[in-house]
Amino acid sequence: MIHTFAFDGIFIVMDVNSGAVHAVDEPAYYIIKALETAHEEDVAAQYLPVYGVETVKEVLQEAADLKANGMLFAPDPLPHGFYNANADGAVKALCLHLAHDCNLRCRYCFASQGDFGGDRGLMSKEVGRAAIDFLMHASGSRRHVEVDFFGGEPLLNVPVMEDLVEYGRARAGEACKIIKFTLTTNAMLLDAKMQRFIIDNDLAVVLSVDGRPQVHDHMRPTPGGGGSYRRIMERCTEFVRLPFEKDYYIRGTFTRHNLDFAEDVRHLAEAGFDHLSVEPVIAEAEMDYALREGDLPVIFAEYDKLTRYLLERHRQGRPVEFFHFNVDLDDGPCLAKRLTGCSAGTEYLAVAPTGEMYPCHQFVGRHGFQVGTVFNGVEKDTTNMFSQAHIYNKQACQKCWARFHCSGGCHANALAFNGDLLEPYGLGCELAKKRLECALYLKVCTTAG
Repeated sequence: MIHTFAFDGIFIVMDVNSGAVHAVDEPAYYIIKALETAHEEDVAAQYLPVYGVETVKEVLQEAADLKANGMLFAPDPLPHGFYNANADGAVKALCLHLAHDCNLRCRYCFASQGDFGGDRGLMSKEVGRAAIDFLMHASGSRRHVEVDFFGGEPLLNVPVMEDLVEYGRARAGEACKIIKFTLTTNAMLLDAKMQRFIIDNDLAVVLSVDGRPQVHDHMRPTPGGGGSYRRIMERCTEFVRLPFEKDYYIRGTFTRHNLDFAEDVRHLAEAGFDHLSVEPVIAEAEMDYALREGDLPVIFAEYDKLTRYLLERHRQGRPVEFFHFNVDLDDGPCLAKRLTGCSAGTEYLAVAPTGEMYPCHQFVGRHGFQVGTVFNGVEKDTTNMFSQAHIYNKQACQKCWARFHCSGGCHANALAFNGDLLEPYGLGCELAKKRLECALYLKVCTTAG
């Protein structure tokens, strides 16, 4: 299977099964495209009058060489669709909900504005330490483990977070493991002391900012209804300007109210942030800010606009790393990761403040999805359910050219919109494919200089 597309005069051919990407001229583009469904003799007869004997002969030979080298019309890497995810049953990452509470009231919040549909509360040190102990045991022989501090707003529970970083490093050292911590925060409490703690302890950070002031304040107000943009931007700017190495992303959300989201990326980039992610909102159709299928042409055009802006900055020597346009064609995720994506319910679990464990942060509080507790371990094994939700078992994915890059999409969204882990969220699929085209175009252009 191949996928062909053109962007601003650049003709691109992607071989789906090998992952090889080829920037070609116009004759090669149309001839290779035709070869997918027609015999070589028929293709030659069709294009000889158009491009001439020498050109057609050369393209056909190059296509044959690429095929022989496994870079064009490559066979499926798992031709029988056999796949056994997480065969060793190890858990390598936990999302710790330090707080089911928040100091903002974001309109689109999937966590019911911080409480996940239940009581507001904070994780205790005892629960957090039990979670670390569980991870050390459940990770088995895995050397690298990860802990994400999440909420609500995790910085409402700083003493426990600080304790768990120290405890986690000590336990990892005892177990001869390497532990990586990530903090996702709205930055309202990202004061100088916390910034220093993050730097000193090498935490990766995801900072939530939606973009332009009017866009951010409309969707991310304080409990009293006021704006949060000014305070958040001041603290994020202070943090990224610190003269120390740091691992961060500014993460925003675009909705139907700002379909011109390329301007929000531009706003954040010009403010000095060079690691950005502005992602589509996920919301029920009746919400006024929810994206609709009819919005896709506008959204696609905006992704094109964003792509051109990012390419321009690259050429100016001011590159911005945009999360959804990241694609590593040489050393990207292994095959197992490309089949299942985030590993929710298998290698990755989320922990509520009281210690209950769920397949991921978006399942926390959902009836029927608790898998156990940090004290008793996994009592309800969802590994098979989620490990079988891979692209070879999803009918929509089997014919999709982007399947090895989007990995079948988000499990939580599939259940929320279709009630079935094996039926991907369709709108998300269309957006993922468009983003991948933009990413491949940028890769071709920036690699070529």
